[in-house]
Amino acid sequence: MNRLLVLEASLCVSMILSTAACDRKVKAASDTDTGPHPAVVQPDMDVNNFAVEHPEQFPLATAGVYVAAPELNVTGVVSPDVSRQVPVPSLASGRVVEIDARLGDEVQKGQLLFKIRSQDIAGAFSDYRQAVKNDQLAKIQLDRANILFEDGAVPKSSQEIAQNAEDNALVVLETTKEHLQVLGSDPDHPGGTVDVSAPVSGVITDQQITNSAGVQALTAPNPFTISDVSHVWILCDVYENDLAQVHLGEYADIHLNAYPDRVLKGRIGNIAQIMDPNLRTAKVRLEVENPGLMRFGMFVTATFHGQTMEKHAIVPATAILHLHDRDWVYTPVQDNRFRRVEVAGGNMLPGNLQEVSSGIQPGQRVVANALVMQNTVEQ
Repeated sequence: MNRLLVLEASLCVSMILSTAACDRKVKAASDTDTGPHPAVVQPDMDVNNFAVEHPEQFPLATAGVYVAAPELNVTGVVSPDVSRQVPVPSLASGRVVEIDARLGDEVQKGQLLFKIRSQDIAGAFSDYRQAVKNDQLAKIQLDRANILFEDGAVPKSSQEIAQNAEDNALVVLETTKEHLQVLGSDPDHPGGTVDVSAPVSGVITDQQITNSAGVQALTAPNPFTISDVSHVWILCDVYENDLAQVHLGEYADIHLNAYPDRVLKGRIGNIAQIMDPNLRTAKVRLEVENPGLMRFGMFVTATFHGQTMEKHAIVPATAILHLHDRDWVYTPVQDNRFRRVEVAGGNMLPGNLQEVSSGIQPGQRVVANALVMQNTVEQ
């Protein structure tokens, strides 16, 4: 019995010594750990202020100076130049029997567009034939009057009356002939159809007729509208607060979404006198020479340049955080604290730099990589 008690006591002492040895090993391992300490963020009462235990993990950059004229970026839509839109009316009333061009086609001056079968041709040709007969009769009467006047059989007045009748008949003949030609019919070979040709070169931007449709002479809607696309308008919406930066006669840079590498120039030709009551914007018209890239309805971005130079800050592009449709930077404050500051990001510059138009000043320090800081804050 005594031996059993001695054995149990020995085992207990061994277990106590082993446990103590293990505790000393764990403590020693903890004291010799030299790995990097994770950054611990302690938020302040202000959600934009943070305290960081190891701020050296976030390198800083100093904002530089960038001198440039202020810019105003607005959106616009490519529209036809109204002064270069030519309507193509029907010259006679009737029914469309043939269409030789379609909406969107590029046509040349004199190209056949469509044909109309019209009763106007029959009436015009009837007038022309009557005028021909009347002119022939007037010539015969004038010749007879001249012979009689030379023989002294009739007075001078009779010869003059015959001459006047011939002149009037000739005027009517020329007028009826011109009427047929205006309708597109050959006086020597009249037909029942009227050919309508393009009065100018351009692109058909509107079509209001189909086959077998009826049309009225010189009345709206016009069967076709041809637009000269060599010059176009860009209509931009400029907010009321920005109108002071826009002046007649100045030029703006035009950037096309379809061709981001091309920059075109447009002259401000008009600033609308009426504001949109809902959006509080005014239409600004840019007149642009089209190199063949712009199509009606395209969206563009127009940049208006100010006349005075301004100084702005520039920082590394990685220092700006885009969050919730806003731009932010982190600036250091005293006692290992950082503050998130809202800024207005500007244009991208060479060297992976970005302009900051407001929010910070040149010379201020910011966190070089705002995304790393933001990820640390959110953990």
